[in-house]
Amino acid sequence: MFFSNLFRDNIKQSLTANPLDVLVIGGGITGAGISMDAATRGLKVGLLEMQDFAAGTSSRSTKLIHGGLRYLKQLHIGVVAEVGKERAIVYENGPHVTTPEWMLLPFYKDGTFSPLQANVGLRTYDFLANVKKKERRKMLNAKQALQKEPLIKQDNLIGAGFYVEYRTDDARLTIEVLKKAIEYGANALNYIKVIGFIYKTDGQIEGVEVEDQLSGDQFQIFANKVVNAAGPWVDTIREMDGSKQGKTLHLTKGVHLVFDRERFPLQQAVYFDAPDGRLLFAIPRDGKTYVGTTDTSYEGDIAHPQVTVKDRDYVVDAINYLFPSLGIQADDVESSWAGLRPLIWEEGKSPGEISRKDELFLSKSGLMSVAGGKLTGYRKMAEETVDMIVKKLKDEVGILYSGSETKHIPISGGIVGGAAGFAEFQKEKLQDAINQGIGERDAKVLIQTYGTNVDKLFDHYLNLHNEALEAEIDPVVFAMLRYAIDDECIYTPSDFFIRRTAALYFDIAWVKKQQIKVIDYMAKLFKWDQEYVSFYKRELEVLLHEAVHPVED
Repeated sequence: MFFSNLFRDNIKQSLTANPLDVLVIGGGITGAGISMDAATRGLKVGLLEMQDFAAGTSSRSTKLIHGGLRYLKQLHIGVVAEVGKERAIVYENGPHVTTPEWMLLPFYKDGTFSPLQANVGLRTYDFLANVKKKERRKMLNAKQALQKEPLIKQDNLIGAGFYVEYRTDDARLTIEVLKKAIEYGANALNYIKVIGFIYKTDGQIEGVEVEDQLSGDQFQIFANKVVNAAGPWVDTIREMDGSKQGKTLHLTKGVHLVFDRERFPLQQAVYFDAPDGRLLFAIPRDGKTYVGTTDTSYEGDIAHPQVTVKDRDYVVDAINYLFPSLGIQADDVESSWAGLRPLIWEEGKSPGEISRKDELFLSKSGLMSVAGGKLTGYRKMAEETVDMIVKKLKDEVGILYSGSETKHIPISGGIVGGAAGFAEFQKEKLQDAINQGIGERDAKVLIQTYGTNVDKLFDHYLNLHNEALEAEIDPVVFAMLRYAIDDECIYTPSDFFIRRTAALYFDIAWVKKQQIKVIDYMAKLFKWDQEYVSFYKRELEVLLHEAVHPVED
């Protein structure tokens, strides 16, 4: 199967040649998960995304596969139990994109958690989430907590909980899940927008009208079942179907700030109280420290949420509250991002109190809409959605499909012998890379990022070396770029610099260094005219500016 915009017409032809069993609208983690589950059961699947894959919520989260400790405080016991168990499955099936991260939860006099609450809460968390013995919580006194992270505030410190969360690259998790769906026969394409539905005479949906956002072409795709997994746009799609009734979405915005590790030398991930009682994360990653998130109601442009001065100042104040010796200032922010959470509206509740539980809405026309939910629970959410699809297909047309198997199927790049085998895999591949002349630092990044797919990047490094030099692009960067073009369906520079590498967030200097030559090469390959080149250069410059400069409120 093709998963490259170099073969865009071929993918469009595959989507339109015959009616699909399932058409998924939305290329975030929810849509990718549904596509993988359905494809692995043998259904003929198509997925459409009007932007790039993971361009919405699924590249703008806190980047944690976590068990939902905050939801225990809200007494959402079922959510904690389910997502806690799911995170172990996500880790096992893709250890190259998910990494255990010990988290420090300091508690203070008059803080959100008392030592007793923390101990009972974390113990309950371990039980509900079925946490591995070696990863179960530890309780630390004040001295031990400061040994773990000397930067935290000492005044009124009582102690800390110490427990495991899982750090991930949300966008890469999404793309790896989608690539696995494609391995099983699904077709997926970005920059295709659904502009209307096609109905049978009985009012049931039988397909969609779409518009190619790159060419402007409009065409039809037919499917037995259509799933609306559009994240923040779920209600927009429901309105298009005339079925936005009952429960609706409540969008909330969360922002994160990134600092260079030298300026914010955090050695230990911390989950901490802001002055107003909201809990934030501070997490070390790849020579940086990032902190978030806020949780405020949002009514602006869904496609383009931005960090405001007020957002930035709130997070900076929270940092200085817990890490007073640092004296962090607004000018220290190296990059940032803002994302939206599509929560299900609950009357009388603040954004932080609204449940993250997912729900499935079925309209009279047959449109299935998946709303709410969390990154951690994507697989289970997909399983439940496809269970409903196959039940309906059995009842309506008598076709039988098997149950979900995704609990035991590694995602793309994840066939490394499970979590236990990943360290040995890394060691073996590191030696292969060094033997091929790739530096150790670069090799480690490639192996951690791409898992078993790294062999393709090693091949690109060797076989496309001259082409890289001709393009004046570092051969390692060129290998990443060609893989993103050939196997991960990028079309714009921001697809590469944000969703496939996360570099605009965590290595913005690298983006500035590589951007001109990367755009020149992509322009040549995709045959962009000068107007397109100028547009994509300007688009990336705007994104670089916004990452550092928040907008006024």
